[in-house]
Amino acid sequence: MCATNSLGCAVACYVIGPASLPWVYLVLMTNFFIAGPRQALAFNLLLTFVLLLQPHLFALPIDRMSASVAAALVTLFAYLFGLRVSSDHQVLEKLASLDALTGLPNRRMMESALEEAVALQRIGKRNHGLLIADIDHFKEVNDTHGHAAGDAAIADLAAILKFEMRRHDKVFRFGGEEFVVLLEVDSHEDLRAAGERLRQAVRSALRGPGGRITVSLGGAMVGDEVRWQEWFSLADEALYQAKNKGRDSSVIAGLAAPDREQETQSAPEQVP
Repeated sequence: MCATNSLGCAVACYVIGPASLPWVYLVLMTNFFIAGPRQALAFNLLLTFVLLLQPHLFALPIDRMSASVAAALVTLFAYLFGLRVSSDHQVLEKLASLDALTGLPNRRMMESALEEAVALQRIGKRNHGLLIADIDHFKEVNDTHGHAAGDAAIADLAAILKFEMRRHDKVFRFGGEEFVVLLEVDSHEDLRAAGERLRQAVRSALRGPGGRITVSLGGAMVGDEVRWQEWFSLADEALYQAKNKGRDSSVIAGLAAPDREQETQSAPEQVP
């Protein structure tokens, strides 16, 4: 579109002559609305050069100089405006991708990351495990101590999860009191160890007005799923099982649950 806009302007100037020059400045500005700042700048410089090569457009040298200066100023200010708009757009995109309470990436970013993980698994490049963490008895925290206490628990849990993540692992706020953790792991056992590590970390550190707050976790390794929703459903079902076990536990889809005595042992120091 930018190329067509510029080419059409050049042809119009060639056919119509000097009467078309006022329209050139409009084209120079609209190029920045059509394309990015750098692309528009390139087309504007090319268009200006082509127009200056048409001798019949300018009766006197001063006319050529005046048109060149005007074109340069229009391009400069439009370019600066384009950079500002692009910067503001990036800031808004970042704000739209973060949860306001926790500062974690939100569900929109989670869906994109899970889609990418499924695609990587399909081509055999990388294995991923998914954990869904849900605060136990969260409704009681809200009902007994108020929504401020509930928000504080969510924010504290987010901080704990972020601290426990490795550089290439990711944590998202799915919604409400639920969080999603995306880990690069090689096996179900590694994922279970990671889940137990997170559960123990939360159990040790998360407190509310009523005392200790725990989480239940459900997890699943990515397999032959075509859509991320199928993978997520496996982890969600595992979370449901963890809740039914009495909460403060973790269940990994496709992996037999360990003895309760093993579940309460301390997990490894690092998330695998």
